[in-house]
Amino acid sequence: MKVPMRIGLVITLLFAAVGAHAADFGTADEAKAMLERAVTAIQQDKDKALRQFAAGEGGFKDRDLYPFCGGPDGMFTAHPTLTGKSLRDLKDKTGKALGEEIYATATEGKISEVSYMWPRPGETEPVQKITYVTKADDQVCAVGYYK
Repeated sequence: MKVPMRIGLVITLLFAAVGAHAADFGTADEAKAMLERAVTAIQQDKDKALRQFAAGEGGFKDRDLYPFCGGPDGMFTAHPTLTGKSLRDLKDKTGKALGEEIYATATEGKISEVSYMWPRPGETEPVQKITYVTKADDQVCAVGYYK
């Protein structure tokens, strides 16, 4: 079937727009790889790593991907905007106690998943977010991506 040139151009532009939008967000593989790098950074120099995570430096900020960590007291030790606030008490937009689940799920040497509803950066409508979590030293650390 032959598609008229004008319709073909519209279809091409739509696919390009969808592809560009998807490229604005990190993938599951990229989130997991960033968490693995974050664990290595903590093992090498915990204080420096936490500073880098909070500041989005050292390759620890990529579009909507960034590591965040909480200490043994349940407080964020590294987050772009929540450092010093309670991670353990954090709830998603539906009321799910995601901070408690992150702490309960995190295990040293193993990467697990926690799913919850959270708005994308700059948006207000919550969408599904999957966060990879693990424990490194005395830190519970995570990197999430949007579905």
